Amino acid sequence: MGATKKILGIRIMRDRQEKKLWLSQERCVKRVLQRFQMENAKALNTPLVTHFKLCSKQTPSNETEKSDMQRVPYASVVGSLMYAMVCTRPDDMIPLAHFE
Repeated sequence: MGATKKILGIRIMRDRQEKKLWLSQERCVKRVLQRFQMENAKALNTPLVTHFKLCSKQTPSNETEKSDMQRVPYASVVGSLMYAMVCTRPDDMIPLAHFE
C-alpha cells in the first residue's frame, strides 16, 4: 500500500534523504476560511499587535451594527481554527521532526 500520505485530513510529507517529516492542514484551513467567507482575509503573524487595546467604543452602537454582529458565528470560526491549531500548526508546511 505504500507510505501513508494522509490521515484524519492531515497531509503527511516525508523527505527520507534529509530525514524530515512535515504535517499540513492547509486544505482544512482553506475550507474553514471559505466556509466563513474569509478567504481574502489579510494574513498576520499574530492576531493582534501587542499595542492593540480593545475598548467599549468598538462595540456595535446601533441596531444595524448589532444585527450584523449577530450573524457572524464567532464561536464556530474560533472552534474550527482551534481544531487545526491543536492537531498541527496552521502553517502550510512545518518541519515536524528529524528521524533517524
